[in-house]
Amino acid sequence: MKITVDQDRCVSSGQCVLNAADVFDQRDEDGVVVLLVDSPPADLAGPTRDAAAACPALAIHIEE
Repeated sequence: MKITVDQDRCVSSGQCVLNAADVFDQRDEDGVVVLLVDSPPADLAGPTRDAAAACPALAIHIEE
């Protein structure tokens, strides 16, 4: 699994962090998504997929 984020699309909703805090964070100044782990381990695959599905801006992209 390979994760990329589009910070320009991010609307700072925080759904990524709520679903997968070990993979995503938000910038303090504006709340835009920050990718912490671009290839999460298998135990984080489910939460990472949930985060991508919950993103209202579709700013999280997953390559399997």
